[in-house]
Amino acid sequence: MNKQVTLIATATMGLESLVAQEVKQLGYGENMKVENGKVEFEAPLEAIARANLWLRTSDRVKIKMAEFPAYSFEELFEQTKAVAWEEFLPSDAEFPVTGRSVKSKLYSVPDCQAIVKKAIVERLKQTYHTDWFQEDGPLYKIEIAIHKDKAQLTIDTTGPGLHKRGYRPLHSQAPLKETLAAGLVMLTNWHPDRPFADLFCGSGTIPIEAALMGQNIAPGFNREFVAEKWNWLGSDIWEKAHEEAEDVAKYDQPLEIIGTDIDHKMIELSKENAKEAGLYGVLSFKQMQASDFTTTKESGCIVSNPPYGERIGEKEKVEQLYKQLGQTLRPLDTWSVYIITSNEKFESLYGKKATKKRKLYNGNIKTDYYQFWGKRIRKK
Repeated sequence: MNKQVTLIATATMGLESLVAQEVKQLGYGENMKVENGKVEFEAPLEAIARANLWLRTSDRVKIKMAEFPAYSFEELFEQTKAVAWEEFLPSDAEFPVTGRSVKSKLYSVPDCQAIVKKAIVERLKQTYHTDWFQEDGPLYKIEIAIHKDKAQLTIDTTGPGLHKRGYRPLHSQAPLKETLAAGLVMLTNWHPDRPFADLFCGSGTIPIEAALMGQNIAPGFNREFVAEKWNWLGSDIWEKAHEEAEDVAKYDQPLEIIGTDIDHKMIELSKENAKEAGLYGVLSFKQMQASDFTTTKESGCIVSNPPYGERIGEKEKVEQLYKQLGQTLRPLDTWSVYIITSNEKFESLYGKKATKKRKLYNGNIKTDYYQFWGKRIRKK
């Protein structure tokens, strides 16, 4: 088995640079390529376990099997068959093929999927000397993605997306993905020794992600991944990755993190989710209006995902909310405030121009992440 693999960490548009930063921190920054929606890097086999356990802002981790031009079905078949699938797929592997095609001659996705499946079967027949595969073993989800006539074949190592940390079986109606919440926190100047608040906490995702970061807890520590069932990867690789995560966690790091929301049901939900994440007693939640927020702390960080006013009849109410928020937080000029919203009038409603703005996607909604940096406090 080849000791090196090419991995692709997929990302929501706008978060690619954060994923790249995380890959570098794991020690895999050499020969890294950052493209729209993904970060590609070469790494040893143990990176499959470590990347899945540690990447906070990536959606999933895939093994890149091949990339080649494909202008005809014959080319697609032959190039797919030329890949050494037997190095990865055992004789009992379950290997469904999904696909997508954009701006390419081979536009029929069902046909592309069928051809890739057939080519892999033909290759494996030669290796395993059989005409029939039961496919009752471990899962290897293969994807054929064709963009502008360039085909890419990958195997998913993650299973359910990396945003599914395992702590949020229940959530609000319009939940913020854990991966995006982690990205919002990573884009701030917050450090674990400073106060942190979310004034529209919903099901608690932003405060929980901040707490996981603050205590250096691997986000994937409490869940399973599809690649854990792959014999060639070895259970020792996963055991070592889990041991490493346990060793570097700072469970004793004190944190001052609070989440508030006007809806008491959301507060109860947040408390339950924090408990599921193993953070009982580490952070606190309180029912209150954002306009009632006060603090005696000299400086801190607020990160919030307030309502956007996208639904009919909500716009005026939300615009009034933004005005109140600006009035409430204006006296806290040494605090840094970070707000994500799709409302393009946010700055004028809030009453202040952002220090910095960043375009991000919350699901399919195009948003701006408004960053208001607090004044620096001169140390006496």
